[in-house]
Amino acid sequence: MNKLIDKKQAIDYIQNNDTVMIGGFTNFGSPLHLMYELAQRDIWDLTIISEDLGYGGMSYDQGQGVLLSNGQVKEAIVSFVGGYPLVNQLVEQGKLKLTLVPQGTLAERIRAGGAGIGGFYTPTGVGTVVEEGKETRVIDGKKYLFEKPLRANVALVKAWKADTMGNAVFKYTAANFNPLMAMAADIVILEAEEVVQPGEIEPDHVQLPGVFVDYVVLAKEVVF
Repeated sequence: MNKLIDKKQAIDYIQNNDTVMIGGFTNFGSPLHLMYELAQRDIWDLTIISEDLGYGGMSYDQGQGVLLSNGQVKEAIVSFVGGYPLVNQLVEQGKLKLTLVPQGTLAERIRAGGAGIGGFYTPTGVGTVVEEGKETRVIDGKKYLFEKPLRANVALVKAWKADTMGNAVFKYTAANFNPLMAMAADIVILEAEEVVQPGEIEPDHVQLPGVFVDYVVLAKEVVF
């Protein structure tokens, strides 16, 4: 099945009030072309699940920062914000609900969502604000928090190379959140720098099987 479509067609699958997972680590392995196309749409009240909300302190907005500036995001579930003035302003103004999740816990919650696991216990966050409102349990004398899985309506992910069936290969740190998110969303849109025909990628090199990908978008140009 040929899953290759234009980025404009791809973003048509995102609707108001959707929960959208965005892969990558800051701009590394992040589907920037898809995000910037989303930023041009009349799509609002999104919940973003991502490792971060893009770079802060730049002379212009990048990545998720464009969506935040537009006011398209009502809630963000991330592990890192840093010194991003815009995020702080939106939270203080009541325009953004922000949930910070320890990075390892965030990755595991997404993995659990993709694997169909109902949740897991972790010691991370015990005795901190992370514990507030969560079920706890003592196992072998040690206290743990129960964390629920995360899923999304749509996942926007980025690969270095993919074939037209969606089988994908990632470069370097782009392999962190992208494959996990592709397994935890109802619709998966994969942005790739290079698209080849089926069979051109060695089976042993595939890091994300095409069965998890609904649409493939070719994006050769470099954007920041």
